[in-house]
Amino acid sequence: MHAQSSCSSDGVARPAALVERFINADCQGCWSDAKTPAAGKGEVALDWVLPGSRGDDAPLSSVARRDAVQRLAALKQAPPAEAATLRAAVVKQPRSLRVAQGLAFNGYVAASIELKPGTGGPWTAWLALVETVPAGIEGSPVERNLVRNVLQATWNNDQPLSREERMRRIESRSMNLPEGANPQRMRVVGWVEDARGRIVAAAQSRCDATQ
Repeated sequence: MHAQSSCSSDGVARPAALVERFINADCQGCWSDAKTPAAGKGEVALDWVLPGSRGDDAPLSSVARRDAVQRLAALKQAPPAEAATLRAAVVKQPRSLRVAQGLAFNGYVAASIELKPGTGGPWTAWLALVETVPAGIEGSPVERNLVRNVLQATWNNDQPLSREERMRRIESRSMNLPEGANPQRMRVVGWVEDARGRIVAAAQSRCDATQ
């Protein structure tokens, strides 16, 4: 089984809502909690693990990320003692969002997020490199998209836009693949928020393995 060299959101249904599940790394049983909310039809879930008070001794410390704290701060939410789930619908807007990624190489994955048209805003773009973990793996009752790395970009219109910027806004970067992550399970989920924090566009890549 060989992973294809790249994959994108082309041809993949756009998510209608974003489900963000936050777990405190101190909470050993939260990963396997049977009451974990599942993503509904048309929704995409993200699983953020927050650093715990026990540091590296926390049960889930190996997958905890400071990005999770930053995401909660952006949502104006306090870190949960155990777990919390937030849902946000995608506001209907005539915009096209594309996300893509390349093959993992030397511990990095090239990834990009692109919004068309590039006018309006200001916009905040988020691109999460996630490891899709099937339900039942390590006791999880639901499929998880474990956030492994995050790219955040701010697209302001406080300066005159070039012709290319009016047509599209794009951010691309090589993202580090943390130790222990399975490269064959990696994909990207991206979304764009307006100045009020509303999600105006969302997309997710699909990486089909080929023989």
